[in-house]
Amino acid sequence: MSTQRRTFRLDYRPVLPQRRDVPIGCIGAGFIMAECHLAAYQRAGFRPVAIASRTPRRARQAARRYGILRVYKTYQELLADPAVEVLDIAVPPDVQPMIVRGAVQHARHIRGILCQKPLACNLAEACELVRWCRNAGVVLAVNQNMRYDQSVRACHSLLQQGVLGEPVLATIEMRAIPHWMPWQQRLGWLTLRIMSIHHLDMFRFWFGDPQRVYASVRSDPRTAAKFAHTDGICLYTLEYASGLRAAGWDDVWAGPAREGAAAEIGIHWRVEGTDGLARGTIGWPKYPRRAPSTLDFSTRRDRGRWHKPRWREAWFPDAFAGPMAELLCALEQGRAPSTSGEDNLHTMALVEACYLSAAEGRAVAPAELLQQTWTG
Repeated sequence: MSTQRRTFRLDYRPVLPQRRDVPIGCIGAGFIMAECHLAAYQRAGFRPVAIASRTPRRARQAARRYGILRVYKTYQELLADPAVEVLDIAVPPDVQPMIVRGAVQHARHIRGILCQKPLACNLAEACELVRWCRNAGVVLAVNQNMRYDQSVRACHSLLQQGVLGEPVLATIEMRAIPHWMPWQQRLGWLTLRIMSIHHLDMFRFWFGDPQRVYASVRSDPRTAAKFAHTDGICLYTLEYASGLRAAGWDDVWAGPAREGAAAEIGIHWRVEGTDGLARGTIGWPKYPRRAPSTLDFSTRRDRGRWHKPRWREAWFPDAFAGPMAELLCALEQGRAPSTSGEDNLHTMALVEACYLSAAEGRAVAPAELLQQTWTG
């Protein structure tokens, strides 16, 4: 990376634990586990020792690819392995709570769990899951991996140092056509809990919790032909006490690109402050081509100059080492991870507030939903 090393410090890489050989048990062997988690763990030097999947063939393939010694037919068999200290779960959100409950009730040797986002199908279920782990003394972290996208993390570093001054306006605009998972059809929802949750959590990572959110949604015409849903194309505005406004446009239709029209695909974000401006791109829509995200920024003292640091790492798969590294560091240091289950309840409440806002046509305070649901 280049430009202004003496003036600006861009901490875009995760902090790694001192001990990287903690034995990890992996549940799930689909795309996220096989192509993202395990690929990132291998580069970071982490140590998966066991894997299980509802499709044993996929588990065996992943085990051979990454040198995982033990393959179990069921997740219950994996939970019974006394060598596993940390559990890494990559399954649909309606299945995840069942696995977590089994771990905290029957696998006392497990010290930490990394769950997928969304943590559960709704805020109430997420609160229950967090409570189980807390009562069992198990450290819970959530795989909000966009916090570890390199451009997102670098912008967070600028904000923490005050380089941009007081934040005034932040936006993210996604024009992309994701690969939807079959389990979404049985759950009946699409974008808010799958894609928007990344961007809402990103705003929380940068700026903290908003006072209110207003959301407007409609169905995605392409996906509506396959199954009914309301949250296809999602627009939302977050209001902060400071006056900051943050807004997202999550457009998963992106025009009739699959139907013959030209495609214009990409994700762009922007943060305007009183002292500077940062803008960036998220490289994910170009996957499987390796496309690192980008950051450009300029400040009042730069006389119109743009700083354009670049890096080789990409969100998919490199950023996926971050949530596991944070969990391992938390276990090592006897603290809660920054992506803890308790913290993630605030993201879940924000997502739920978007659903309620869209349904009732009004601004909703996420804190009120959390107070009604989470008793601690």
